[in-house]
Amino acid sequence: MKVFSASQIKACDAYTIHAASISSYDLMERAAARCVEWITAQVPKDAVFAILCGTGNNGGDGLAITRMLHRQGYGVKAFLLQFSDSLSADCKLNLERLQNIDAELVSVLHPEAFITDIPSNIIVIDAILGTGLNRQTEGWVAEFIEHINEQPNRKIAIDIPSGMPADIIPSPGAAVLRADQTLSFQFYKRSFFHEEMGMLTGEVEIIDIGLNPTFINATQTNYLTLDADAARAMYKPRKPFSHKGTYGDVLIIAGSYGMMGAAVLAVKAALRSGPGKVRAFIPECGYTVLQTAVPEAMCTTKGDKFVTTLNGWEGAGAIGIGPGLGMQDYTARAFADFIEACKQPIVIDADGLNLLAKQPEIMHKLPHGSIITPHPKEFERLFGKTVNSMLQAEQARMQAMKYNINIVLKGHHTLVANPEGECWYNVNGNAGMATGGSGDVLTGIITGLLAQGYTPNEAALLGVYLHGAAGDIAAAEHSQEAMIASDIIDNLGNAFKTLAGN
Repeated sequence: MKVFSASQIKACDAYTIHAASISSYDLMERAAARCVEWITAQVPKDAVFAILCGTGNNGGDGLAITRMLHRQGYGVKAFLLQFSDSLSADCKLNLERLQNIDAELVSVLHPEAFITDIPSNIIVIDAILGTGLNRQTEGWVAEFIEHINEQPNRKIAIDIPSGMPADIIPSPGAAVLRADQTLSFQFYKRSFFHEEMGMLTGEVEIIDIGLNPTFINATQTNYLTLDADAARAMYKPRKPFSHKGTYGDVLIIAGSYGMMGAAVLAVKAALRSGPGKVRAFIPECGYTVLQTAVPEAMCTTKGDKFVTTLNGWEGAGAIGIGPGLGMQDYTARAFADFIEACKQPIVIDADGLNLLAKQPEIMHKLPHGSIITPHPKEFERLFGKTVNSMLQAEQARMQAMKYNINIVLKGHHTLVANPEGECWYNVNGNAGMATGGSGDVLTGIITGLLAQGYTPNEAALLGVYLHGAAGDIAAAEHSQEAMIASDIIDNLGNAFKTLAGN
């Protein structure tokens, strides 16, 4: 799914109105009706609503929702915040329609007025400010939003929580309504994917309001969602007449004294992702560990307690390097020599990234198409700090294009930035995956896919999606609290089944 900016969404609305020969009011009615369908499917018939409306089109949505809920027999009242001297045309028309039904269905709130003593059972619907917001809220409106945030009521935001910009992260302390659910029209807003704003949206539901597909398909954006449809489009089922040589071989360079678990997880995950064979370069101290834990893998020792040399990697179909590798000086030298000699795309994680940060002069020697998988702090060590996570995403896009690499920036919505400047936000996964070893598993999965003939960008994207899907299945079985990294590996088969339609 494409992620459009606020201005692109506005243009999509206008194109839809023109192409379908409808009015903007008709489109507002359609959007309100879809919201009411979702709301009434989620709440009991005796639910009571307080709907907070602004003077723009988002307020018009709220007034239309009020009318429709009233007609279905729900207890509902709208509160119109008169923060502007004039109402948008569609908001004004919806206000008049509501007042014609029953003037008691709406109250107008003038500046400095607040709603007090809202019973906790009342559901608050937020339709104060929409995606047209172009500056930080202030004054009475900001205070009103903060007042509502203090209330314990369930809150449902229409299209976007009030005070939240669609395309930027506002300054810390900005007044943004904290929603339990957000009913977003047709598209995700980019700010939803970033921690600073995403923690305020609650559960996001995409509401299809029938915007014109011709405009959507023809309009370019660098921002996309990595979802099941995107993953299925990349997935390559195995062919009946094939053998282990068909699916390539993986080399995992990992492990050190006290950190052999990282190597085991990466190797196991690589095996579960489908390559024909997997071998590992590890230190001597981990030989028995790996041979016992993963008998399907071949092992070569490259040092006593730490990997000291990397000769013999040539010929590997796909190489993943870094999990538990350590930061010893001789390991750093071996890593630098390997980067200079290797010409094929590789996957770099964990201590591999730390070794890169320690030796920034070798960054430009990374093989084109390589995949690096930093978490935010590792990213900072490589490329410097940014003010917020959206600017960090932009930094990832710039660095991916600069070095001709793929950057997997891990987080709640892990993003994949590629050399073409695209930024893909993953929509699956859960907080239970914030556990030691989860990143090592991702390294193994991506390397295993790379060995099978997926392009580096496809391997990164499909690897991130499968990792998240397996994590969701594991969390459903074990809970987010109790799941561990091995549970992700154990559910990779189930994740593949979802792509195959099983």
